[in-house]
Amino acid sequence: MPRSSIAVNGPAVAERPAAGAPAGTPKQEQASADRRRPRLYLVDGIRLLAALLVVMHHFAGTKRADRPGNAIWDRPVQDIMPTVFRVASFGWIGVEIFFVISGFVICMSCWGRSPRQFFVSRVIRLYPAYWFAVLFTTGVVAALPGVWDRLPARDVLLNLTMLQTGSRVPHVDAVYWTLWSELRFYLLFLVVVAMGLTYRRVVAFCCVWGAAAMLAPVAELPLLTLIAQPDGAWYFIAGLALYLMHRFGQDLLLWGVLGMSWLMAQRELAERVVYEGVSSWRGALLIYTVFLLVMVAVALGRADRLQWAWLATAGCLTYPLYLLHYVAGTTVINRLRDTMDPRLLIAVVTAGFLLLSWLVHRCVERPVSRLMKQGLNASFTRLRQRA
Repeated sequence: MPRSSIAVNGPAVAERPAAGAPAGTPKQEQASADRRRPRLYLVDGIRLLAALLVVMHHFAGTKRADRPGNAIWDRPVQDIMPTVFRVASFGWIGVEIFFVISGFVICMSCWGRSPRQFFVSRVIRLYPAYWFAVLFTTGVVAALPGVWDRLPARDVLLNLTMLQTGSRVPHVDAVYWTLWSELRFYLLFLVVVAMGLTYRRVVAFCCVWGAAAMLAPVAELPLLTLIAQPDGAWYFIAGLALYLMHRFGQDLLLWGVLGMSWLMAQRELAERVVYEGVSSWRGALLIYTVFLLVMVAVALGRADRLQWAWLATAGCLTYPLYLLHYVAGTTVINRLRDTMDPRLLIAVVTAGFLLLSWLVHRCVERPVSRLMKQGLNASFTRLRQRA
């Protein structure tokens, strides 16, 4: 579950135009550039909450034979802690929440940027923590065998590219599947970034992508399905529509896009419930709907007063936590399951991975991203000079 990537790393402020200017006009664009809004701290908090939902699901909310639950505990987890299981069984929906937030944040952070800036920002955001996670997880599996199979070295090395799905190579950690969805979204949205982001172009992108996602399953064209990714497109589209509401104000067209995304998503949620084998469609739809309503409140400025700076730090933990927790965390639980109460064990392991995520952010993401940004910018400068 990818995140993906799934991260708020754009500007510390987002803009909203002055009232009275029609959406997409130069006057409105200029007004939006002049009027600044506070950082959206609540979005950072929602991201961490979504990550914790996924963590709880993997540690205590699944009963599938090929997933942790029966593998890391000595008996079905629903028998060990039934109340925790009933809550954690809905945790998989954190991935869908990530996708919506990704659409919102990518649109926000890319506004006014060039394709080069977009590319550099995505590379330095995604890869440093990911590289650490691949090596760390591989090390844990090697040191504590018996829970997860160790991949051959050639497959681990290919995982470092983040392109293993395209090469049909197994993931070092199954949660990386969401990164493939994120990467395809970035490639599609890069087209709009290259054209220059405007209200009309982003709305047109949402409509065209939505139409492609709707047609892909019946067209039975593998390439169209690969590009349109109908199982995830409507979540990203919802995030884009929400950001347009935030930047330009609400209108009937944006409500229509958001409403269509909700209608299409509820069907995909039903399919996910069947796949996961736990929770229920009604419960999942309720959680997702409440989340969308909260995001609407954020988009319309109702959460601007929540200026809790500590949420920014919480948001920085999200991506490393998501990447690190699954294989390594379930392996640790398997080794320690007889040492303490299972609920306490889950709390201790989760706290440990939160601390590790903070260390990765401070000691890996920050310095490596800074060096990569300098190097990539220098490379692009030389490329432009030699063109």
